[in-house]
Amino acid sequence: MAEAFNEITLPADKAERYAAVSAEIASVLEGEPNRVARMATVASMFANSFPHYFWTGFYVVDETKGDELVVGPYQGTLGCMRIAFGRGVCGTAAATRQTQVVEDVHAFPGHIACDSRSASEIVVPVIDGRGELIAVFDVDSEQPAAFDAVDREWLERILGATFR
Repeated sequence: MAEAFNEITLPADKAERYAAVSAEIASVLEGEPNRVARMATVASMFANSFPHYFWTGFYVVDETKGDELVVGPYQGTLGCMRIAFGRGVCGTAAATRQTQVVEDVHAFPGHIACDSRSASEIVVPVIDGRGELIAVFDVDSEQPAAFDAVDREWLERILGATFR
């Protein structure tokens, strides 16, 4: 499958598609310092580049609480408003600062079902240039086991380059 994305046709191969989307994200965001604008653009570009992405978005660290995430820019159905560190897939990624790849969200202890159609999920911690956790990037799919090592590698790479 090769959808059109801003005048380019994306490759069918997953790694090649990520490489193309990565270059497009870097080009679009060049010179844009606003974090919210960067997050909104990343969520939109990923949502429109991968057909198995059901929900894409950021949960941002609530600076007034420190151990809670609040929904940020996203694409998809209604997201959860707040998630405590350590709770669900997003909270686990925030607490551990480790990417979570979940083949079956219904088998994940403490999974928070914002939308019952979600079957699998990947959540990547977003770290700024000072080494601080600023958010997590959450992608859900209606397909079981939709995410793998290729998704992990590229999402970590792209988010690291975009927010450091």
